[in-house]
Amino acid sequence: MLREIIERFDDAVVVKEPVSKELEVTRYLLKYRDRPVLFKDVDGWEVAGNIWSTRERIASYLGIEREEILHTMTKAMENPEPYRTVDGAPFMANSIRDFSLRELPIPKYYPQDGGQYFTSAMVIAKDENGFVNMSFHRMMVIDEKRAAIRLVPRHLYAMWKEKAEEGEELDVRIVVGNPVHLLIAGATSVAYGVSELEIASAMSRISFGKPLEVFDLGGIPVPVETDFVFEAKILPELTDEGPFVDITGTYDYVRKQPVVVFERMHHVDEPIFHALLPGGYEHYMLMGLPKEPQIYASVKRVVPKVHGVRLTEGGAMWLHAVVSITKQHDGDGKNAILAAFAGHPSLKHVVVVDEDVDIYDDRDVEWAIATRFQADRDLVVIPNARGSSLDPSAEKSLTAKWGIDATKPLDRKEEFERARL
Repeated sequence: MLREIIERFDDAVVVKEPVSKELEVTRYLLKYRDRPVLFKDVDGWEVAGNIWSTRERIASYLGIEREEILHTMTKAMENPEPYRTVDGAPFMANSIRDFSLRELPIPKYYPQDGGQYFTSAMVIAKDENGFVNMSFHRMMVIDEKRAAIRLVPRHLYAMWKEKAEEGEELDVRIVVGNPVHLLIAGATSVAYGVSELEIASAMSRISFGKPLEVFDLGGIPVPVETDFVFEAKILPELTDEGPFVDITGTYDYVRKQPVVVFERMHHVDEPIFHALLPGGYEHYMLMGLPKEPQIYASVKRVVPKVHGVRLTEGGAMWLHAVVSITKQHDGDGKNAILAAFAGHPSLKHVVVVDEDVDIYDDRDVEWAIATRFQADRDLVVIPNARGSSLDPSAEKSLTAKWGIDATKPLDRKEEFERARL
């Protein structure tokens, strides 16, 4: 439960005075961007944000070092583990049909937002063959029981479309208030048929020595470690969704998206609603971290020794990356650049460095560029490539991708060594 998690962090900010869910929550989350903030009174509910806003806090909760997050995710994605079904869950303590989304502490984050937005919610659905999918989806509140859900053309979209074409609804469970191994798993991009719940279960085994526990709620497994659970249905009907601030801090445009109807709410005693600030550091972490294993795996196919991958906060942990390698051949740096772009197609800019450069230190990375890079020989530019729809500078998602090979030439390595004691 979120309360136990937040109590573990000694840098949390507690806001005791009443705070409005319209814009005021955002002011505090922006003021304390890298610290957890617990609001004691948002329309009578407790709300928390910025919980997972740093790599160090995520690593601390998982019981690992910062540099091990990448390898923990990679291991879990490559070795999913079955979850365990149990007979009860704390969120079943309170089951309510008579509730209003308008009265819940669902924030409106920015002035031009289309309305109140679920931002930390994950949707769990099961197809006809028993495959269980869990994924993040923002939802804009329309009225007391309905919201517009953003579905990108991936797994949940495919499940919904199959039902919608038959004029049917898709039964789902919506969860809010989860530990980070569930959130990271829910943001991974894996093949259809690989359940994100099983990736979360593998992460749970690695970090806590036990598989993920779930409760069967009307035929759909729901993690017991969640504060809010909603039984809902996604309709064939479409409506306007947006505007909404996405990870780059700029407004995404209005689209026609499906309508989701909320039928029943379950929550733990004294629940905490997770407010994920759009374009905040927590958003960066939860959306960006699961992409780093993809880049790592892609680069490792062309360069055997890959030491680390970091999507940078300056690039919203989506558009810019740093990759650390040990070169075995001249040209490995450029191959690593091309492989990084293949591993994360939204990537716009990548810097490849040697193993002696700290990829988590922006100054060290810039030092490598300053001392080991020459634009006329070490710059890779790919014009008119498919990029990210979240990049406002791209035109119809077409962008110029560029990579910097800031590695030492193999035949002159000693000339580039730093002086050391």
